[in-house]
Amino acid sequence: MEFHVEDMTCGGCARGVTRAIQAIDANAKVITEPPNRSVKVETTATQQQIVEALTEAGFPPR
Repeated sequence: MEFHVEDMTCGGCARGVTRAIQAIDANAKVITEPPNRSVKVETTATQQQIVEALTEAGFPPR
């Protein structure tokens, strides 16, 4: 699945996004691209779980 995270602007933000996703699924593969503000995720978690985790971490996806 892929998300656009407008508030992910730097490497620190990307680490926060990755931590939020891996808190739900430790084995999730997360590829962040801060310049594009995109996040690609391979996970067993549902899209809703990822959206909730990112929103709670301060990085609401679109």
